[in-house]
Amino acid sequence: MKLDRNALDAHPLPSVIDGDKKSKGRVLVLAGSRDVPGAALLAATAAMRAGAGKLRIATVESAAMALGAAMPEAMVIGLDEDDDGGFGRGAADRIEELASEVDAVVAGPGVKRNAACKRIADVLLESDARLALDVAFLETLEPLHERELGRQTMPVLLPNADELASLLGCERKLVEDDAIGCGHRAAGLYRSVVLVKGVISHIVEPDRDSWTYDGGAPGLGVSGSGDVLAGIVGGLLARGAEPLSALLWAVWLHGEAGARLADKVGPIGFLAREIAGEIPALLPR
Repeated sequence: MKLDRNALDAHPLPSVIDGDKKSKGRVLVLAGSRDVPGAALLAATAAMRAGAGKLRIATVESAAMALGAAMPEAMVIGLDEDDDGGFGRGAADRIEELASEVDAVVAGPGVKRNAACKRIADVLLESDARLALDVAFLETLEPLHERELGRQTMPVLLPNADELASLLGCERKLVEDDAIGCGHRAAGLYRSVVLVKGVISHIVEPDRDSWTYDGGAPGLGVSGSGDVLAGIVGGLLARGAEPLSALLWAVWLHGEAGARLADKVGPIGFLAREIAGEIPALLPR
């Protein structure tokens, strides 16, 4: 199916309601590393622009103070840090506690791949929070179709072609030749809603339904763009959107925001940090 604004009518977002910050959803952004601290800021900003009400950022200890100053809307928690600048082994217990206090978690942007990632991913999968996994945490996953998880909602997985090939144990060329088929295999193996990223993006779920988005702008292929997309997913999940609805809307919002920037700035040359600012005007009233 083609993903456009009309297709989204069958997957509405939760209504915009009046109320305090908790009524609009609580989101935890688990992101960043010593080398890439800004990924957490990009994802967190996008989550808020998508309508989340209460924001927490969990990042490595060395990045926490600067992020707190850059994102005054957030509570920022600095976690145990490994010598490589990623999360340390002691971070998982605190993450388990933090995940129990929010409605949704978006995890992975800018995270250093290291030995702590598997334990953290397992903790998140055992939590009740709606979940979007990206980058470092994707490579730690084991197939979930054989595991008994008590989750009420499916995780959202956000792999690029290389990460999807890793999830399936296949060559990248197979993903390039059969993106939808590989997406369906991953959705079944990992009991998840899966985005197959690319110039043309595909959203698939285990029951074989799929949507294709071919809009956007060339300028979206830029450093940090995927972090913004992950943040949009997290913000919509926090508001109460079901995983499939959150992913469909996030892909469309991200692409249409890029198209708007292309009209204002040019087809290339805009920055990932500018994408999130276009989101509120695109959200349904």
